Amino acid sequence: MTADLVLRGRIITMDDARPTAGALAVRGDRVLALGDDLAELAGLCGPGTRVVDVDGCVLPGFVEAHGHFLGDATVQSPALVDIRPVVLDTADEVLAAIREAVATRPVTVCNGWEPLLQKGLPEPTLSWLDELAPTTPLIIMHNSGHAVFFNSVAMRQAGLTPTTPDPPGGRFSRDAASELAGAAYEPAAISMVTRHLSEGVTDVAPALLAESARVNARGVTMMSEMAFDPQARPLLENVPLTTRLRLYEVSTSALRSDAAPGMGDDMIRQIGIKTWADGSPWTGNLAASFPYLSTGERHAPNYSDEELLEISRAYYAEGWQLACHANGDDAVQQVLDVWEEMLGGRRDDRRLRIEHASSMRPEQFRRAHALGVTCSLFPDHIYYWGEVLDELFGPDVAGRWAPIGTALSTGMRVSLHNDSPVTPANPLHNIAVAATRTSRRGRAYGTAERIGVLQALRAQTIDAAWQLHADDVTGSLTPGKYADIAVVSADPTRIPPEEIENLTVDATFLAGRQVHGDPLE
Repeated sequence: MTADLVLRGRIITMDDARPTAGALAVRGDRVLALGDDLAELAGLCGPGTRVVDVDGCVLPGFVEAHGHFLGDATVQSPALVDIRPVVLDTADEVLAAIREAVATRPVTVCNGWEPLLQKGLPEPTLSWLDELAPTTPLIIMHNSGHAVFFNSVAMRQAGLTPTTPDPPGGRFSRDAASELAGAAYEPAAISMVTRHLSEGVTDVAPALLAESARVNARGVTMMSEMAFDPQARPLLENVPLTTRLRLYEVSTSALRSDAAPGMGDDMIRQIGIKTWADGSPWTGNLAASFPYLSTGERHAPNYSDEELLEISRAYYAEGWQLACHANGDDAVQQVLDVWEEMLGGRRDDRRLRIEHASSMRPEQFRRAHALGVTCSLFPDHIYYWGEVLDELFGPDVAGRWAPIGTALSTGMRVSLHNDSPVTPANPLHNIAVAATRTSRRGRAYGTAERIGVLQALRAQTIDAAWQLHADDVTGSLTPGKYADIAVVSADPTRIPPEEIENLTVDATFLAGRQVHGDPLE
């Protein structure tokens, strides 16, 4: 048996049985063998074997364990106006983009409103939205994904009335007469405003292929969709994606899915159910033990304990992996209480997930790990919102936000994520932030929570794949697994952590086929 491709150079496998190698052989779509050097693999090299010397470093393809592949594809398509703070810095730029879109489009949908970063944006009241777009629908989605603002035309088009009731787990803003006031919070209410936008959409292939290309350029070979709508399933059919997907369906009042756990194949598989225990710190509905400093307010979780227990039990009984969004420590406490009751206090092996865990306390991590619960954390909160956290909650909370070091100290396996499109999927940047905990203004927050680069690499490869129940097929360069590979310009473990985000991804392979970069020679 001969190899089709041999990569020779610095190789980090993320396989504890053989952490590093000097040569890697690929046959077909799989890793065939590893060796200390080319001589060790000489018996696998034939006339048709292509041998490539790599100047940088060979890594497993990166895994984005908490992303929104379909959502990112949608908001970066020409159908939407991208006003995210990673694209537009100032309020003036945002307002100009919205006004131009309203003047030229029959329907305007914008994504990325973030007044905490784009200072000077007005309050998006219904009257302001109606004045801006009096005759056409206007929808502006908050960058966090936890709020949406809409004008009266959009409200009518969505079939909402001034007295539409709040759905379980979500709410609408209301005026003094208790009528809808142009804002919806949390996915249950947001979907009532936006779901009609996808009606009749059949050709999304270009947007999906563009998304695959974007994440492949960052070395990503697997990504999750953490808010999957089953109606989107036909849109994924027959599109030659170059990114593996793991789908988490949004829980509904039906308390069931038409799919079966694990449905799909190694490219696209539906594995979990997603629920939101609280909101976003940036939209004012974090459920935490500490208040917002400007108002002194604290907020309750989205569900009562009884409601969340009913949801969790129903889907868990059907065999689903559960993933629950919980930024605030009060929301985390609710999830742990509910899941411990659901599990009868026993340790679980289904890899139940708490998403973000932004202000989770040390004893909560210990309790979660004892129950078999794992966490996915969001270091880019520190990079983009570090100073905002200080403003909203004070330096103590900012310093222990996204406490990855504490999570790892319990023995828990964690993943790092970007929650794209909230911030762009960029594992090398994530790894740098997790290791330095430095904001884009150069300020360090919570240095005790810094982690080592190799730990961060695990959280973007094998441990992230483990969370997605895919570590048997990807996440490490192990013989028999898919040859999902990222070739970067230098070894991240051998340079200062602050320089890692400047590395380039020179090539990405999915199942042995190069899907990004100039052909390696």
